[in-house]
Amino acid sequence: MDQYGTDTEADEQERLLLHREAEDKVQRAPACCSARYGLAFLSSYGFFVAYALRVNLSVAMVDMVNSTHDTSGNHSSSVCSGHSSPVRPKHNHTASVYNWDSETQGWILGSFFYGYILTQVPGGYLASRFGAKWLMGLGILGTVIFTLLTPIAADLGAGYLIAVRVLEGIGEGVTFPAMYAMWAAWAPPMERSRLLTISYTGAQLGTVIALPLSGEICFYLDWTYIFYVFGAVGLLWFVLWALLVFNSPNTHPRISERERLYITTSLKNELSSSGGHIPWGSIVTSRPLWAIVIAHFSYNWTFYTLLTLLPTYMSDILGFSIQQNGMLSALPYIGCGLLAVMGGQVADYLRESCMYPTVAVRKAFSIAGMIGPAVFLVAAGYTGCNYILAVTFLTVSSSLGGLSASGFNINHLDIAPSYAGILLGITNTFATIPGMVGPVIASALTKQKTIEEWQTVFYIAAGINLFGATFYTLFGKGTVQPWAVSSSYSHGD
Repeated sequence: MDQYGTDTEADEQERLLLHREAEDKVQRAPACCSARYGLAFLSSYGFFVAYALRVNLSVAMVDMVNSTHDTSGNHSSSVCSGHSSPVRPKHNHTASVYNWDSETQGWILGSFFYGYILTQVPGGYLASRFGAKWLMGLGILGTVIFTLLTPIAADLGAGYLIAVRVLEGIGEGVTFPAMYAMWAAWAPPMERSRLLTISYTGAQLGTVIALPLSGEICFYLDWTYIFYVFGAVGLLWFVLWALLVFNSPNTHPRISERERLYITTSLKNELSSSGGHIPWGSIVTSRPLWAIVIAHFSYNWTFYTLLTLLPTYMSDILGFSIQQNGMLSALPYIGCGLLAVMGGQVADYLRESCMYPTVAVRKAFSIAGMIGPAVFLVAAGYTGCNYILAVTFLTVSSSLGGLSASGFNINHLDIAPSYAGILLGITNTFATIPGMVGPVIASALTKQKTIEEWQTVFYIAAGINLFGATFYTLFGKGTVQPWAVSSSYSHGD
């Protein structure tokens, strides 16, 4: 292997055999009632909260703005004819509405990511140095607190709301890097795809549940209750996280000795022996890392465009009411979550039982999870007012994206498990840029609210996805890089 981590199938086969030999020495601990799967499900709940707090404003925005506020629950200004729905209760709707134009709405929806980008790399570094438990917990707790303050901020003005959303982003920015650092100590190599897809499927579930529930809350109460309800759910998660989670198997007071030995033995050949030294030079010049960066950026362009603007598309183009909007906007993420979990099972089976090289599995899942969504996203732009076909194509597009969870998304742990949190912080920094500029660009391109304008938005997202899949296929790697395990450094690090 050279300094860029050039690996061969022989290297990969040898590494897989080493893992099996290590696991043979200590019997594999059962998954049922285990500490590592308990961590997976509780972290999944944490990402559920994080994404629910992230996306609820997308639905609330439809009801917060005068141009879309309509007591009948229908939208006569949409391109397609409106859909009948029950008459909204009038006595409960006392929340304020605002005269924000399309550009202002785009800045509000994108402002979260201006804070989110600031704490990616610091989050990975702090988690690797001081432990991930409290960094993850306090990050989401901060987001919860500012979510509860959202209605007050909106009443004070768009600028205050943007500031609150930036602060929410700062809190949430540490979550993924912290959790990757946590999994570096908790996830046996042959269970990574399973554990991480369970963990991060919480993000899809947060979207799936928050979008329709936010629509129902808007319909029967008013938009302010969206932030109160999800804020309370987040407070409950923090209590459970603080009581039940620990930074490593060795510090967990209730883990079985069999499971502790199984995890630590399976990881002993993959973790760095360099103490607190971080090889920054090798990290930032690593081609496999930059392959993940490009793939992550590209995938997130499509993901964040839909995440923040799909409710607007459902309202302005397809004419769905606030109640129908949330439910239909959630459909794409149901499929995404299901395929993510299924893909994790298949990916680990291919690696462990079929002996496929990790790099081949990661690239195959990345291609399917990026090119597939691009094709169906473009197709959705040509469905016109065929509501069933439009929703179907958008659902298939996002569902296929779930496969990338077993592709480039886990690759950080393959190439440098000791520094996975830092690597995730770097890649997520670049991958946050689409969340910052995507909604603003899409809002600027759809001022007239026409189908042709949305076709342009979909084409841009699809083209970026295609580029990212190609780049990752050419330069992605699947083995631990030399700089990630060496105890001495010869490159001036």
